[in-house]
Amino acid sequence: MFLESFKITVSGVGQIFILGAIGYLLLKKKILSPEGLTSLSRIVIDITLPILIFCQLLKDFSFSLYPDWWIFPLISIAITAAGLMIGYIFSVLVKGGQHKLQFLSLVAFQNSGYLPLALIASLLSAQKMNTMFIYLFLFLSGFNLVMFSFGAQIISFQKRTKFELAGLFSPPVIATALGLLGVYFGLNKFMPQVLFKALFLVGECTLPLAMFVVGANLAEIRLTHIDKKEMFLAALAKLVVLPALGLLLVLKLKLPELMGLLIVMQLAMPPATLLSVLTRHYKKEDLLISQGIFLAHLASIITIPVFLSLYFYLKTMP
Repeated sequence: MFLESFKITVSGVGQIFILGAIGYLLLKKKILSPEGLTSLSRIVIDITLPILIFCQLLKDFSFSLYPDWWIFPLISIAITAAGLMIGYIFSVLVKGGQHKLQFLSLVAFQNSGYLPLALIASLLSAQKMNTMFIYLFLFLSGFNLVMFSFGAQIISFQKRTKFELAGLFSPPVIATALGLLGVYFGLNKFMPQVLFKALFLVGECTLPLAMFVVGANLAEIRLTHIDKKEMFLAALAKLVVLPALGLLLVLKLKLPELMGLLIVMQLAMPPATLLSVLTRHYKKEDLLISQGIFLAHLASIITIPVFLSLYFYLKTMP
């Protein structure tokens, strides 16, 4: 039943946004300072998430079980391309110049890691969760490469931007490569259990810490003048049109359940909070990014459960 699927999905999304609300309040109440948020973000991105990726790959991945592992980075690139295409179509109704580019980035790049991680953990059984984590980490390897290259190019608003090679080899990407190599050379058979268990405990801290970071990042956003037309168009394109097209596609192609879920889930995600970081990094005026991230995350409290529930319901229909 759709209502049963909806209740389960709403419960999972609710748990995630409660964690995000804690992070939001930590910053608003100044328990967590902006400097502390920067440090916490680095802990998640540079330490706990890479360790989680590395350990999960050693624990559950094998090239024989996942012979099509290389498809998932390509899926991430295809999803970004779809976002760019839909964003470009809708951007016809948006002001020119920097407004168009920021609008395009909001539609093209989603919160691909933190929210899906938490959703997977809250919605799926242990066996399916481990498989979906593998899919997600392989997906993220492609997404990060695109985000830190083409995404940075869009945010910078320049035809010629200095290429930052280090951005392509972020810790999560390196962890994915090391994890795959570790499995290939059988490192998982020789690593001492005491070391592996200790690392796994560190990796398991990622989910709550990541949601604290998302919530605190939203608390830093200052909403002044809201471009209502642009925000409506961005939310429509990002949270309705893209997941609806993705849902139709995965059902039409009759993709495996978890692969289809990954695609629909990624297309239903709100814009990446990392876009705000890149905007500050390139010292660009924040015209739409912050308000788009904040308002889309609020709207996604409704849209994510709707599309995931539709997927679960329609997938079980004969």
